[in-house]
Amino acid sequence: MEFTMGGRLEVRITPADVGKRVSVRRRSANPGAGLKFTDAVGVLTSWDDHVLTITPKSGETVHIAESSLVAGKVVPSAPARRRGPAASFEELARITARAWQPLESEPLGDWRLRASNGFTRRANSVLPLGDPGLPLDAALDRVRQWYADRRLPAYIQTATGAEGTQERLCAELELRGWRREVSAEVRVAALAPIGDRDADTGQVRLSRGTDAAWLSGYQRFGTPGPEVLAVLNSGPSVWFATVPGDAGSDSPAAIGRCVVDGRWAGFMAVEVGAGHRRRGLATAVMTALARRALDEGASAAWLQVETDNGAAGALYDGMGFAAHHHYHHFRSA
Repeated sequence: MEFTMGGRLEVRITPADVGKRVSVRRRSANPGAGLKFTDAVGVLTSWDDHVLTITPKSGETVHIAESSLVAGKVVPSAPARRRGPAASFEELARITARAWQPLESEPLGDWRLRASNGFTRRANSVLPLGDPGLPLDAALDRVRQWYADRRLPAYIQTATGAEGTQERLCAELELRGWRREVSAEVRVAALAPIGDRDADTGQVRLSRGTDAAWLSGYQRFGTPGPEVLAVLNSGPSVWFATVPGDAGSDSPAAIGRCVVDGRWAGFMAVEVGAGHRRRGLATAVMTALARRALDEGASAAWLQVETDNGAAGALYDGMGFAAHHHYHHFRSA
């Protein structure tokens, strides 16, 4: 990371660069550990009261005292991705939203308020693409009231780490006391290599709807209410995969869900029963679903994985999925 000009460290950023992606170096807060400087790269989301706020692609805000800054410069808005199909943040945000369609929604300017009786944050949060048509504080008041009327917590889904994402909105929400509860990656990959994998797909059953066995393998709720079935069955072209369990068992060995939407196939709810792991069942489920999506004309794949799910991350790495951006759910204080 080069900060020098003529051999001297230089700070080449000012408060006028708020909103741009920057790279900075500051004096370490713990010089006794042997680190003289620490670096940060992300969007400069504020520079107030002699403190810089930088939001990196992970969404974890960094606060830097101006007095500790020794170098800084503006860098390109987002690094080029080396793997996966090309896609803008907004395209993927709309595609992923259509795979988890809410029971009810309402526009707030360019924002979309979504509710589904509490089943999955993705169908019970605001999708803030664009301008809410109100000053931010007034928009947030409207959001809180809308969800309170439905006896639901107010969530806003934001994104970081790609061109056009919402680092500044993340910083504004944090400043107002909203708490980031969940962060995940949106990953993308070419679809054909997934469908071409050598996997035992003969054991995978595909269907257009859920049944009691599939639902018993999806450990994301207690007794499924009507909102669960409505959201799971929403989307342009929805497929469910089931690998039957052992003889005499009502629980499946593995399940999965895929939503085909134009060139995109989204994979979700891929789960393997505790007694059936390390047998390649997750790969078999995804391969079978990928082949069906290819038959429908899809060519690109996406999925969402929480950042602390190391086992799933390793599986998706092996299938060629690369991170496109991060998304976060902020909850009102």
